[in-house]
Amino acid sequence: MDGPAGALDPSGRLAATAGDCVHCGFCLPACPTYQLWGEEMDSPRGRIHLISQVLDGAPVSEKITTHLDRCLGCMACVTACPSGVRYNELIEAARVWPEAGSGAGPVQADGARSVRDKAVRAAIFATFPYPKRLRALAGPLRAAQRAGFDRLAQRGPMARYAPELAGSMRLAPRSPGRQGRIPARVPARGERRAVVGMLTGCVQQVFFPHVNAATARVLAAEGCDVIVPPDQGCCGALSLHAGRAGEAARFAERTIAEFERAGVDAIVVNSAGCGSAMKEYGAFFAHSRGGEPGRLADRAAAFSGRVRDFSEFLAELYRDHGGPRAARHELKAITAYHDACHLAHAQRIRQQPRDLLAGIPGLDLIEIGGGTCCGSAGIYNLVQPEAAAELGQRKAAAVRATGARLVVSANPGCSLQIAAALTADGGEPVLVAHIAEVLDASLRGLPVSALITR
Repeated sequence: MDGPAGALDPSGRLAATAGDCVHCGFCLPACPTYQLWGEEMDSPRGRIHLISQVLDGAPVSEKITTHLDRCLGCMACVTACPSGVRYNELIEAARVWPEAGSGAGPVQADGARSVRDKAVRAAIFATFPYPKRLRALAGPLRAAQRAGFDRLAQRGPMARYAPELAGSMRLAPRSPGRQGRIPARVPARGERRAVVGMLTGCVQQVFFPHVNAATARVLAAEGCDVIVPPDQGCCGALSLHAGRAGEAARFAERTIAEFERAGVDAIVVNSAGCGSAMKEYGAFFAHSRGGEPGRLADRAAAFSGRVRDFSEFLAELYRDHGGPRAARHELKAITAYHDACHLAHAQRIRQQPRDLLAGIPGLDLIEIGGGTCCGSAGIYNLVQPEAAAELGQRKAAAVRATGARLVVSANPGCSLQIAAALTADGGEPVLVAHIAEVLDASLRGLPVSALITR
Protein backbone atom coordinates (compact mmCIF):
# COMPACT_ATOMS: atom_id res chain seq x y z
CA MET A 1 0.00 0.00 0.00
CA ASP A 2 1.50 3.33 -1.07
CA GLY A 3 0.70 6.86 0.01
CA PRO A 4 0.11 8.37 3.46
CA ALA A 5 -2.56 5.82 4.43
CA GLY A 6 0.00 3.03 4.03
CA ALA A 7 1.52 3.99 7.37
CA LEU A 8 -1.80 3.14 9.01
CA ASP A 9 -2.11 -0.27 7.37
CA PRO A 10 1.27 -1.37 6.00
CA SER A 11 0.26 -5.01 5.52
CA GLY A 12 -3.18 -4.23 4.09
CA ARG A 13 -4.75 -6.33 6.85
CA LEU A 14 -7.22 -3.65 7.95
CA ALA A 15 -8.36 -2.93 4.40
CA ALA A 16 -8.94 -6.64 3.82
CA THR A 17 -10.93 -6.92 7.03
CA ALA A 18 -13.05 -3.88 6.15
CA GLY A 19 -13.61 -5.41 2.72
CA ASP A 20 -15.26 -8.44 4.35
CA CYS A 21 -18.25 -6.27 5.23
CA VAL A 22 -21.05 -6.81 2.68
CA HIS A 23 -23.25 -4.07 4.22
CA CYS A 24 -26.08 -6.54 4.87
CA GLY A 25 -27.37 -4.67 7.92
CA PHE A 26 -27.54 -7.62 10.33
CA CYS A 27 -25.45 -5.54 12.73
CA LEU A 28 -27.96 -2.69 12.92
CA PRO A 29 -30.44 -4.15 15.44
CA ALA A 30 -27.51 -5.40 17.56
CA CYS A 31 -25.77 -2.01 17.77
CA PRO A 32 -26.75 0.07 20.84
CA THR A 33 -25.77 3.43 19.33
CA TYR A 34 -27.68 2.77 16.12
CA GLN A 35 -30.68 1.90 18.25
CA LEU A 36 -30.26 5.18 20.15
CA TRP A 37 -29.92 7.52 17.19
CA GLY A 38 -30.75 5.65 13.97
CA GLU A 39 -27.72 7.21 12.27
CA GLU A 40 -25.92 5.11 9.65
CA MET A 41 -22.51 6.49 10.63
CA ASP A 42 -23.20 5.39 14.22
CA SER A 43 -23.67 1.78 13.13
CA PRO A 44 -20.89 -0.79 12.66
CA ARG A 45 -21.18 -0.80 8.86
CA GLY A 46 -21.19 3.01 8.85
CA ARG A 47 -18.03 3.12 10.93
CA ILE A 48 -16.42 0.52 8.68
CA HIS A 49 -17.21 2.84 5.76
CA LEU A 50 -15.48 5.72 7.57
CA ILE A 51 -12.46 3.53 8.39
CA SER A 52 -12.24 2.51 4.74
CA GLN A 53 -12.27 6.17 3.72
CA VAL A 54 -9.32 6.88 6.00
CA LEU A 55 -7.44 3.86 4.66
CA ASP A 56 -8.05 5.30 1.18
CA GLY A 57 -6.42 8.58 2.24
CA ALA A 58 -9.16 10.67 3.87
CA PRO A 59 -8.02 12.73 6.88
CA VAL A 60 -9.02 11.65 10.39
CA SER A 61 -11.24 14.65 10.98
CA GLU A 62 -13.18 15.63 14.07
CA LYS A 63 -16.38 14.40 12.40
CA ILE A 64 -14.95 10.93 11.76
CA THR A 65 -13.46 10.78 15.24
CA THR A 66 -16.82 11.69 16.77
CA HIS A 67 -18.53 8.70 15.16
CA LEU A 68 -15.67 6.38 16.12
CA ASP A 69 -15.72 7.65 19.71
CA ARG A 70 -19.47 7.03 19.95
CA CYS A 71 -18.87 3.29 19.48
CA LEU A 72 -19.10 1.43 22.77
CA GLY A 73 -16.84 -1.36 21.56
CA CYS A 74 -19.43 -3.82 22.88
CA MET A 75 -18.77 -6.27 20.00
CA ALA A 76 -22.44 -7.24 19.72
CA CYS A 77 -22.02 -6.67 15.98
CA VAL A 78 -19.27 -9.32 15.86
CA THR A 79 -21.69 -11.85 17.30
CA ALA A 80 -24.44 -10.78 14.88
CA CYS A 81 -22.34 -10.59 11.70
CA PRO A 82 -22.99 -13.51 9.28
CA SER A 83 -19.81 -12.66 7.33
CA GLY A 84 -17.49 -12.92 10.33
CA VAL A 85 -16.17 -9.36 10.01
CA ARG A 86 -13.58 -8.74 12.73
CA TYR A 87 -14.94 -5.32 13.67
CA ASN A 88 -13.03 -5.42 16.96
CA GLU A 89 -9.73 -5.26 15.08
CA LEU A 90 -10.94 -2.35 12.97
CA ILE A 91 -12.28 -0.17 15.77
CA GLU A 92 -9.27 -0.76 18.02
CA ALA A 93 -6.89 0.17 15.19
CA ALA A 94 -8.97 3.21 14.25
CA ARG A 95 -9.00 4.51 17.80
CA VAL A 96 -5.23 4.77 17.69
CA TRP A 97 -5.40 7.31 14.86
CA PRO A 98 -6.79 10.33 16.79
CA GLU A 99 -4.34 9.58 19.60
CA ALA A 100 -1.35 9.96 17.24
CA GLY A 101 0.67 12.96 18.31
CA SER A 102 2.63 13.65 15.16
CA GLY A 103 -0.15 14.37 12.68
CA ALA A 104 1.72 12.27 10.11
CA GLY A 105 -0.05 11.07 6.99
CA PRO A 106 -3.81 11.50 6.95
CA VAL A 107 -4.10 11.82 10.72
CA GLN A 108 -5.01 15.35 11.73
CA ALA A 109 -3.89 15.05 15.34
CA ASP A 110 -4.66 18.68 16.13
CA GLY A 111 -8.13 18.59 14.60
CA ALA A 112 -9.35 15.11 15.46
CA ARG A 113 -10.39 16.03 19.01
CA SER A 114 -11.12 19.27 20.82
CA VAL A 115 -8.76 20.61 23.46
CA ARG A 116 -11.41 19.93 26.09
CA ASP A 117 -11.86 16.32 25.01
CA LYS A 118 -8.11 15.76 25.06
CA ALA A 119 -7.90 17.24 28.57
CA VAL A 120 -10.71 15.01 29.86
CA ARG A 121 -9.09 11.89 28.43
CA ALA A 122 -5.69 12.89 29.78
CA ALA A 123 -7.19 13.30 33.26
CA ILE A 124 -8.91 9.90 33.07
CA PHE A 125 -5.76 8.09 31.99
CA ALA A 126 -3.65 9.89 34.55
CA THR A 127 -5.94 8.52 37.26
CA PHE A 128 -7.90 5.32 36.56
CA PRO A 129 -5.03 2.94 35.65
CA TYR A 130 -3.23 3.88 38.89
CA PRO A 131 -4.94 2.49 42.03
CA LYS A 132 -3.20 4.86 44.45
CA ARG A 133 -4.32 7.90 42.48
CA LEU A 134 -7.81 6.51 42.01
CA ARG A 135 -8.07 5.80 45.73
CA ALA A 136 -7.09 9.40 46.46
CA LEU A 137 -9.81 10.62 44.09
CA ALA A 138 -12.45 8.32 45.58
CA GLY A 139 -12.36 10.12 48.95
CA PRO A 140 -13.37 13.57 47.64
CA LEU A 141 -16.02 11.98 45.39
CA ARG A 142 -17.65 10.28 48.36
CA ALA A 143 -17.47 13.49 50.40
CA ALA A 144 -19.29 15.28 47.59
CA GLN A 145 -21.91 12.53 47.56
CA ARG A 146 -22.48 12.82 51.30
CA ALA A 147 -22.98 16.57 50.85
CA GLY A 148 -25.56 15.93 48.11
CA PHE A 149 -23.49 17.47 45.32
CA ASP A 150 -23.91 14.39 43.15
CA ARG A 151 -27.68 14.93 42.98
CA LEU A 152 -27.27 18.63 42.32
CA ALA A 153 -24.74 17.89 39.60
CA GLN A 154 -27.25 15.87 37.58
CA ARG A 155 -29.55 18.85 37.04
CA GLY A 156 -27.40 21.93 37.67
CA PRO A 157 -24.82 23.82 35.60
CA MET A 158 -22.29 21.00 36.10
CA ALA A 159 -24.45 18.64 34.07
CA ARG A 160 -24.30 21.11 31.18
CA TYR A 161 -20.76 22.42 31.38
CA ALA A 162 -18.91 19.48 33.02
CA PRO A 163 -20.95 16.36 32.20
CA GLU A 164 -17.92 14.11 32.63
CA LEU A 165 -17.46 15.26 36.25
CA ALA A 166 -21.17 14.96 36.91
CA GLY A 167 -21.07 11.45 35.48
CA SER A 168 -18.16 10.39 37.67
CA MET A 169 -19.99 11.66 40.77
CA ARG A 170 -23.06 9.67 39.74
CA LEU A 171 -21.10 6.48 39.19
CA ALA A 172 -18.75 6.43 42.18
CA PRO A 173 -19.83 3.84 44.79
CA ARG A 174 -21.11 5.33 48.02
CA SER A 175 -19.66 2.58 50.18
CA PRO A 176 -15.91 2.81 50.87
CA GLY A 177 -15.24 -0.73 49.71
CA ARG A 178 -12.76 -1.36 52.51
CA GLN A 179 -11.12 -4.76 52.63
CA GLY A 180 -7.88 -6.06 54.05
CA ARG A 181 -5.06 -6.61 51.61
CA ILE A 182 -5.19 -10.05 50.02
CA PRO A 183 -2.08 -12.11 50.91
CA ALA A 184 0.42 -12.86 48.17
CA ARG A 185 -0.58 -16.52 48.49
CA VAL A 186 -3.95 -17.92 49.53
CA PRO A 187 -3.53 -21.67 50.08
CA ALA A 188 -5.93 -24.26 48.68
CA ARG A 189 -8.34 -25.89 51.07
CA GLY A 190 -7.85 -29.62 50.98
CA GLU A 191 -6.00 -31.33 48.17
CA ARG A 192 -4.55 -28.84 45.69
CA ARG A 193 -5.99 -29.06 42.19
CA ALA A 194 -4.31 -26.06 40.55
CA VAL A 195 -2.02 -23.09 41.11
CA VAL A 196 -3.51 -19.89 39.70
CA GLY A 197 -2.57 -16.25 39.53
CA MET A 198 -5.22 -13.62 40.19
CA LEU A 199 -5.44 -10.15 38.67
CA THR A 200 -6.53 -7.55 41.22
CA GLY A 201 -7.20 -4.83 38.65
CA CYS A 202 -7.41 -1.04 39.01
CA VAL A 203 -11.05 -0.02 39.44
CA GLN A 204 -11.72 -3.46 40.89
CA GLN A 205 -9.23 -3.21 43.75
CA VAL A 206 -10.24 0.35 44.66
CA PHE A 207 -14.03 0.20 44.38
CA PHE A 208 -14.60 -3.57 44.66
CA PRO A 209 -11.88 -5.11 46.87
CA HIS A 210 -14.55 -7.39 48.35
CA VAL A 211 -14.95 -8.96 44.89
CA ASN A 212 -11.25 -9.82 44.79
CA ALA A 213 -11.45 -11.26 48.31
CA ALA A 214 -14.50 -13.35 47.35
CA THR A 215 -12.76 -14.56 44.20
CA ALA A 216 -9.72 -15.74 46.17
CA ARG A 217 -11.90 -17.50 48.75
CA VAL A 218 -13.91 -19.37 46.11
CA LEU A 219 -10.81 -20.47 44.22
CA ALA A 220 -9.16 -21.66 47.44
CA ALA A 221 -12.32 -23.50 48.49
CA GLU A 222 -12.26 -25.30 45.14
CA GLY A 223 -8.72 -26.54 45.68
CA CYS A 224 -6.56 -23.80 44.14
CA ASP A 225 -3.46 -22.14 45.48
CA VAL A 226 -4.07 -18.48 44.60
CA ILE A 227 -1.01 -16.38 43.85
CA VAL A 228 -1.53 -12.59 43.94
CA PRO A 229 1.61 -10.85 42.63
CA PRO A 230 1.97 -7.81 44.92
CA ASP A 231 3.67 -5.65 42.28
CA GLN A 232 1.08 -6.14 39.54
CA GLY A 233 -0.47 -2.99 38.11
CA CYS A 234 -2.96 -2.06 35.41
CA CYS A 235 -3.36 -4.69 32.69
CA GLY A 236 -3.81 -1.98 30.05
CA ALA A 237 -7.42 -2.78 29.11
CA LEU A 238 -8.70 0.79 29.39
CA SER A 239 -5.77 2.08 27.34
CA LEU A 240 -5.96 -0.67 24.72
CA HIS A 241 -9.68 -0.18 24.10
CA ALA A 242 -9.26 3.61 23.94
CA GLY A 243 -6.51 3.64 21.30
CA ARG A 244 -3.58 4.45 23.58
CA ALA A 245 -1.44 1.69 22.13
CA GLY A 246 1.94 2.70 23.54
CA GLU A 247 0.55 3.04 27.04
CA ALA A 248 -1.30 -0.28 26.72
CA ALA A 249 1.93 -1.98 25.62
CA ARG A 250 3.79 -0.77 28.71
CA PHE A 251 1.06 -1.97 31.05
CA ALA A 252 0.80 -5.30 29.22
CA GLU A 253 4.54 -5.93 29.31
CA ARG A 254 4.62 -5.38 33.06
CA THR A 255 1.62 -7.65 33.59
CA ILE A 256 3.16 -10.43 31.51
CA ALA A 257 6.44 -10.21 33.46
CA GLU A 258 4.74 -10.25 36.87
CA PHE A 259 2.70 -13.37 36.17
CA GLU A 260 5.59 -15.12 34.42
CA ARG A 261 7.55 -14.78 37.66
CA ALA A 262 4.58 -16.18 39.60
CA GLY A 263 4.85 -19.52 37.77
CA VAL A 264 1.12 -20.30 37.71
CA ASP A 265 -0.99 -22.73 35.70
CA ALA A 266 -3.56 -20.07 34.74
CA ILE A 267 -4.27 -16.37 35.28
CA VAL A 268 -7.81 -15.93 36.59
CA VAL A 269 -9.51 -12.62 35.88
CA ASN A 270 -12.76 -11.44 37.48
CA SER A 271 -13.24 -8.39 35.26
CA ALA A 272 -14.63 -9.03 31.78
CA GLY A 273 -12.92 -6.02 30.18
CA CYS A 274 -9.54 -6.92 31.65
CA GLY A 275 -9.86 -10.56 30.66
CA SER A 276 -10.76 -9.62 27.11
CA ALA A 277 -7.72 -7.35 26.79
CA MET A 278 -5.34 -9.88 28.32
CA LYS A 279 -6.54 -12.55 25.90
CA GLU A 280 -5.71 -10.06 23.11
CA TYR A 281 -2.07 -9.59 24.17
CA GLY A 282 -0.91 -12.22 21.69
CA ALA A 283 -2.62 -10.51 18.76
CA PHE A 284 -1.63 -7.06 20.02
CA PHE A 285 2.09 -7.88 20.01
CA ALA A 286 1.91 -10.05 16.89
CA HIS A 287 2.47 -7.03 14.65
CA SER A 288 4.58 -3.97 15.31
CA ARG A 289 3.89 -0.66 13.61
CA GLY A 290 5.87 -1.92 10.62
CA GLY A 291 3.76 -5.06 10.33
CA GLU A 292 6.44 -7.39 11.76
CA PRO A 293 6.11 -9.46 14.94
CA GLY A 294 6.91 -7.45 18.07
CA ARG A 295 9.65 -8.55 20.45
CA LEU A 296 7.10 -9.78 22.99
CA ALA A 297 5.00 -11.71 20.47
CA ASP A 298 5.83 -15.24 21.64
CA ARG A 299 5.66 -14.44 25.35
CA ALA A 300 2.41 -12.51 24.89
CA ALA A 301 0.81 -15.37 22.97
CA ALA A 302 1.80 -17.86 25.66
CA PHE A 303 0.48 -15.55 28.35
CA SER A 304 -2.86 -15.00 26.59
CA GLY A 305 -3.26 -18.75 26.28
CA ARG A 306 -3.26 -19.04 30.09
CA VAL A 307 -5.77 -16.27 30.79
CA ARG A 308 -9.17 -17.44 32.01
CA ASP A 309 -12.27 -15.61 33.15
CA PHE A 310 -13.36 -16.63 36.66
CA SER A 311 -16.43 -18.54 35.44
CA GLU A 312 -14.54 -20.05 32.53
CA PHE A 313 -11.78 -21.32 34.81
CA LEU A 314 -14.17 -22.94 37.28
CA ALA A 315 -16.04 -24.64 34.45
CA GLU A 316 -12.77 -26.13 33.17
CA LEU A 317 -11.66 -27.09 36.67
CA TYR A 318 -14.92 -28.94 37.31
CA ARG A 319 -14.73 -30.64 33.92
CA ASP A 320 -11.17 -31.86 34.36
CA HIS A 321 -11.08 -32.54 38.13
CA GLY A 322 -14.33 -34.20 39.08
CA GLY A 323 -16.74 -31.32 39.53
CA PRO A 324 -17.25 -28.81 42.36
CA ARG A 325 -15.63 -29.62 45.70
CA ALA A 326 -17.07 -27.00 48.04
CA ALA A 327 -20.65 -27.50 49.26
CA ARG A 328 -23.24 -24.93 48.23
CA HIS A 329 -25.74 -23.61 50.75
CA GLU A 330 -29.15 -22.22 49.95
CA LEU A 331 -29.29 -18.63 48.78
CA LYS A 332 -32.84 -17.54 48.14
CA ALA A 333 -32.98 -14.71 45.62
CA ILE A 334 -34.80 -13.80 42.42
CA THR A 335 -31.71 -13.10 40.37
CA ALA A 336 -31.11 -11.47 36.98
CA TYR A 337 -27.81 -12.18 35.25
CA HIS A 338 -26.33 -9.38 33.14
CA ASP A 339 -24.15 -10.43 30.20
CA ALA A 340 -21.13 -8.14 30.24
CA CYS A 341 -20.31 -7.34 26.60
CA HIS A 342 -16.62 -8.18 26.87
CA LEU A 343 -17.55 -11.53 28.36
CA ALA A 344 -20.46 -12.55 26.12
CA HIS A 345 -19.32 -11.05 22.80
CA ALA A 346 -15.55 -10.61 23.03
CA GLN A 347 -14.78 -13.81 24.98
CA ARG A 348 -17.90 -15.78 23.94
CA ILE A 349 -18.52 -16.83 27.56
CA ARG A 350 -22.24 -17.05 28.23
CA GLN A 351 -23.21 -20.43 29.63
CA GLN A 352 -20.51 -20.87 32.29
CA PRO A 353 -21.73 -18.03 34.57
CA ARG A 354 -25.31 -19.28 34.26
CA ASP A 355 -24.24 -22.81 35.15
CA LEU A 356 -22.47 -21.54 38.27
CA LEU A 357 -25.54 -19.61 39.38
CA ALA A 358 -27.85 -22.53 38.56
CA GLY A 359 -25.79 -24.70 40.91
CA ILE A 360 -26.72 -22.55 43.92
CA PRO A 361 -29.72 -24.02 45.81
CA GLY A 362 -32.67 -21.65 46.11
CA LEU A 363 -31.44 -19.14 43.57
CA ASP A 364 -34.09 -18.35 40.95
CA LEU A 365 -32.30 -17.20 37.78
CA ILE A 366 -34.17 -14.92 35.36
CA GLU A 367 -33.00 -13.61 31.99
CA ILE A 368 -32.92 -9.87 31.30
CA GLY A 369 -34.77 -8.99 28.11
CA GLY A 370 -33.21 -6.89 25.37
CA GLY A 371 -29.63 -7.97 25.86
CA THR A 372 -28.09 -4.58 24.99
CA CYS A 373 -25.01 -2.95 26.49
CA CYS A 374 -25.55 -1.19 29.83
CA GLY A 375 -23.48 1.80 28.66
CA SER A 376 -20.39 1.29 30.82
CA ALA A 377 -17.87 0.18 28.16
CA GLY A 378 -14.56 1.10 29.79
CA ILE A 379 -14.38 4.90 29.93
CA TYR A 380 -17.47 5.37 27.74
CA ASN A 381 -19.76 6.43 30.58
CA LEU A 382 -17.25 9.16 31.45
CA VAL A 383 -16.56 10.55 27.97
CA GLN A 384 -20.04 9.93 26.51
CA PRO A 385 -22.17 10.47 29.65
CA GLU A 386 -25.47 11.29 27.94
CA ALA A 387 -25.51 8.23 25.70
CA ALA A 388 -24.30 6.05 28.57
CA ALA A 389 -27.02 7.37 30.86
CA GLU A 390 -29.73 6.58 28.31
CA LEU A 391 -28.40 3.07 27.84
CA GLY A 392 -28.24 2.70 31.61
CA GLN A 393 -31.90 3.75 31.89
CA ARG A 394 -32.86 1.11 29.33
CA LYS A 395 -30.93 -1.55 31.21
CA ALA A 396 -32.49 -0.51 34.51
CA ALA A 397 -35.97 -0.74 32.97
CA ALA A 398 -35.18 -4.23 31.65
CA VAL A 399 -33.99 -5.28 35.11
CA ARG A 400 -37.13 -3.88 36.73
CA ALA A 401 -39.26 -5.85 34.30
CA THR A 402 -37.81 -9.11 35.65
CA GLY A 403 -38.85 -8.40 39.23
CA ALA A 404 -35.37 -9.42 40.38
CA ARG A 405 -33.95 -8.17 43.65
CA LEU A 406 -30.41 -9.19 42.79
CA VAL A 407 -28.46 -8.40 39.62
CA VAL A 408 -25.29 -10.38 38.96
CA SER A 409 -22.52 -9.13 36.69
CA ALA A 410 -18.95 -10.15 35.90
CA ASN A 411 -17.47 -6.71 35.25
CA PRO A 412 -16.86 -3.81 37.68
CA GLY A 413 -17.81 -1.12 35.18
CA CYS A 414 -21.13 -2.83 34.50
CA SER A 415 -21.81 -3.12 38.22
CA LEU A 416 -21.17 0.61 38.72
CA GLN A 417 -23.30 1.57 35.73
CA ILE A 418 -26.26 -0.67 36.54
CA ALA A 419 -26.24 0.25 40.23
CA ALA A 420 -26.23 3.97 39.36
CA ALA A 421 -29.08 3.55 36.87
CA LEU A 422 -31.19 1.59 39.35
CA THR A 423 -30.57 4.23 42.01
CA ALA A 424 -31.46 7.05 39.62
CA ASP A 425 -34.84 5.64 38.60
CA GLY A 426 -36.17 5.86 42.16
CA GLY A 427 -37.49 2.30 42.26
CA GLU A 428 -37.17 -0.36 44.93
CA PRO A 429 -33.59 -1.12 46.01
CA VAL A 430 -31.88 -3.85 44.01
CA LEU A 431 -28.63 -5.50 45.03
CA VAL A 432 -25.87 -5.54 42.41
CA ALA A 433 -23.15 -8.11 42.97
CA HIS A 434 -20.35 -9.93 41.19
CA ILE A 435 -20.80 -13.63 40.47
CA ALA A 436 -17.82 -14.40 42.72
CA GLU A 437 -19.57 -12.68 45.64
CA VAL A 438 -22.77 -14.65 45.10
CA LEU A 439 -20.93 -17.97 44.89
CA ASP A 440 -18.83 -17.05 47.92
CA ALA A 441 -21.95 -16.26 49.95
CA SER A 442 -23.40 -19.66 49.06
CA LEU A 443 -20.20 -21.49 49.98
CA ARG A 444 -20.04 -19.68 53.33
CA GLY A 445 -23.74 -20.06 54.11
CA LEU A 446 -24.40 -16.30 54.16
CA PRO A 447 -27.77 -14.67 53.36
CA VAL A 448 -28.39 -12.43 50.37
CA SER A 449 -28.32 -9.42 52.69
CA ALA A 450 -24.61 -10.07 53.25
CA LEU A 451 -23.83 -9.10 49.66
CA ILE A 452 -22.24 -5.68 49.51
CA THR A 453 -24.14 -3.04 47.58
CA ARG A 454 -23.79 0.69 47.09
